[in-house]
Amino acid sequence: MNKKIQNIINKKNKTKIVSLTAYSKNIAKILDKHCDIVLVGDSLANVLYGLKNTHKINLENMIQHTVSVRKGIKNSLLVVDMPKGSYGNLKSAKKNAKLLMRKTNCDAVKIESNNKNFKIIRSLVKYNIPVMGHIGFTPQYKKKFKIEGDSKKKANKLLIEAKNIEKAGAFSIVLECVYPKASKLITSNLKIPTIGIGSSNNCDGQILVTDDMLGISGFYPKFVKKYLSLDRIIEKAIKKYTREVKLEKFPSKKNFLNGSRHR
Repeated sequence: MNKKIQNIINKKNKTKIVSLTAYSKNIAKILDKHCDIVLVGDSLANVLYGLKNTHKINLENMIQHTVSVRKGIKNSLLVVDMPKGSYGNLKSAKKNAKLLMRKTNCDAVKIESNNKNFKIIRSLVKYNIPVMGHIGFTPQYKKKFKIEGDSKKKANKLLIEAKNIEKAGAFSIVLECVYPKASKLITSNLKIPTIGIGSSNNCDGQILVTDDMLGISGFYPKFVKKYLSLDRIIEKAIKKYTREVKLEKFPSKKNFLNGSRHR
């Protein structure tokens, strides 16, 4: 087993796992200093491409961004979302996951559960492709957003789903928008770590979309803590640049090229 993956598993019940998303080298390089897991999420559909959902992002999009992210990662575990439609059956899942791993040199792939694709997870793991599961609100399969596991019956159903994913060989599971009591039930009954997003601090770790927590995505649901209003900082810099260009203060003499490095 990949040492980085074993390290993630070993953190369960010992220390919280820190995860964030990245879609480019520059951001990945910063995250790599602080995160246990960096995910190239299909959330890039919303964050970068302005799409309403993740359904139209394809494998080539994921590969392109992961190649960039990989250049900034040395320490973190690099996980990549398998996009919708890329793992619909055993044959396509194996083919596409192997292609993704080979072209990007990522450490693992993430697959959203539809409560039916446990065999696909088992098959990928058999072919030495590490898999992170994903239950609760799964954007690739569920159109309407709602909190999952908000009754004892629903929580037990999620637990069974999580156990099947664990049994199939996944090394961890993302719990998205899962009711706190349900996330506690699942986390305490699994040997592999749970990574929560909008699922309380009962999980073994947390993940957020980086653009959300930095305040530049425009998407701020209750479960996202905005640690910075980076949009205001960027706008302030752009305004200053605009003003200096119009007043002919930029470029000044010190900005003229005279043999120094340039792009």
